[in-house]
Amino acid sequence: MVTDILNIFSRSYFWDVDPVQLDISKSRQLIIERVFSFGNINDLRQLMKIYSKKDIKESLCNLTYLDPKTLNFASLFLGIPKSRFKCYTKKQSNPTHWNY
Repeated sequence: MVTDILNIFSRSYFWDVDPVQLDISKSRQLIIERVFSFGNINDLRQLMKIYSKKDIKESLCNLTYLDPKTLNFASLFLGIPKSRFKCYTKKQSNPTHWNY
């Protein structure tokens, strides 16, 4: 399965992971997070062929961190309110001082 993932998506998305350890079912959350964070629209189409929309929504909603742009995009693309994302509610419960 490793060669399948690395043939479909750029190896640079998984720079910190041993490619031998990548598995479509075991590494689902990592693969979905990296493709949403770094991928393009063609990568998202490929991702939708591999995983169901329900799996993608569940994985993204359970992540503890997504950068703000990816969070906004995922919310709009999947039609999920930001309040359902764990990373959004966690950020709201830990306010910072001033954001310049």
